[in-house]
Amino acid sequence: MSKKIYCIASFRAKEGKEQELLEVLQALEPQTLREDGCIQYIVTKHIEHPNAMGKSFPIVFNEIWESKEAFELHCNKPYIANFFQTHCVDKNGFVDDFNVCVYSDEVN
Repeated sequence: MSKKIYCIASFRAKEGKEQELLEVLQALEPQTLREDGCIQYIVTKHIEHPNAMGKSFPIVFNEIWESKEAFELHCNKPYIANFFQTHCVDKNGFVDDFNVCVYSDEVN
């Protein structure tokens, strides 16, 4: 099994702020993709599909990291901490709610 970490970071924007939030998240992509250990880091937007009936926040980052250590280094980068403080914690941020989950492909 690999040591890869898979992260799904989901966001729901405050009313009227979805486009602004999407642009802020897209601006994180180039810098993150240059980080050591980043395999994939892409912001996606929910679309309707008849075979996908689950509930989800409208904006989701799909991330793959080479290791837990690489993911932790990413999470501690000042620009990532600043994003979460500015948009997820501060009351004037663009995020209404969010959920960040990490997964491993090691099933045992």
